[in-house]
Amino acid sequence: MPLILCTVGRLRHAFLPLRRAVPLTVALTIAAASVTAPAAHAQSTDGKPLRLIVPTQPGSQADAVARALSEPMGRKLGHPIVIENIAGAGGIPGTQQIVRAPKDGLTLGLVSSNHVINPAIYRSMPFDSLRDITPITVIGTLPLVLVVNPSVPANNVQELIALLKSKPDQLNYGSSGNGTVLHLAAELFASEAKVQVRHVPYKGAGNYTTDLLSGQVQMGFLTVPAVLPQLKAGKLKAIAVSTPKRIPMLPDVPSLAEAGLPRYSFDAWLAIVGPSGLAKDKAADLQGRIKAALDEKPVQQNLAAQGLVIVGSTPEQAAPFFQSELEKHARIVKQSGASLN
Repeated sequence: MPLILCTVGRLRHAFLPLRRAVPLTVALTIAAASVTAPAAHAQSTDGKPLRLIVPTQPGSQADAVARALSEPMGRKLGHPIVIENIAGAGGIPGTQQIVRAPKDGLTLGLVSSNHVINPAIYRSMPFDSLRDITPITVIGTLPLVLVVNPSVPANNVQELIALLKSKPDQLNYGSSGNGTVLHLAAELFASEAKVQVRHVPYKGAGNYTTDLLSGQVQMGFLTVPAVLPQLKAGKLKAIAVSTPKRIPMLPDVPSLAEAGLPRYSFDAWLAIVGPSGLAKDKAADLQGRIKAALDEKPVQQNLAAQGLVIVGSTPEQAAPFFQSELEKHARIVKQSGASLN
């Protein structure tokens, strides 16, 4: 097994943060191609590393998913994978490196919902979120959970809506920052429920969660892995999940749609993309191999524990998904008034 240790630390222009690649041990197994397989789908055996850019900090959920996928992806693709974290500014600096990369399939990026939220909240963007990338696959979606502090006298969606209507602008909801998925999920809830609740943005989910647990803010959305320990300890109450249907990890928690807001549907997601102009057959081949990695049971168990609902869509399915998500988030951002200079 080759051990790949890569440290990058060179300064870019003022907009980009310090860039570094995190050390990663990757197993590379070259599997023999079936004699019946088309030549175009034979695995590469050149041993060249594949650069997987993650536009978030080490330890983020996107980073954790990238690391869970790196070894099986490396085996399926025939390349050792080097994960490179380029964090900051909502993922824009990291995505810049993806869109500028050579169109050889050896530089890919693992992007999140922020990829299509950013055009709505930043006044200017250094790239086009649709035209400047080649969608490879939507890895999966991340359901969110609407939770309240135990001090809030509401145990279900209808009780919470009634409480908010009786006290307009008197309760607070927190988020990990303006324009984040946790902010927009709450804005969509307020719109659909026709309630007024004040937004308290934090610099990250950690501080927000701390204040939610202490009651400084009364409600908000969190990811499933973040909320499960707090629910088991009785430190938060789950009101509903953001997806149209219930989720296996919280089978007793209704969806907002079934609890009286039929149009409500919101989740975060993660996807793998390449630079624009990547050949269609190359994109299709990459997707097929990544999907094969996603189909492995240990990978499915790992990602499920992280709250991810695996999708593994084709490039043809991913492209319209990106378009519809961009339009949806633009509507919510406009309604919320969120903006970042």
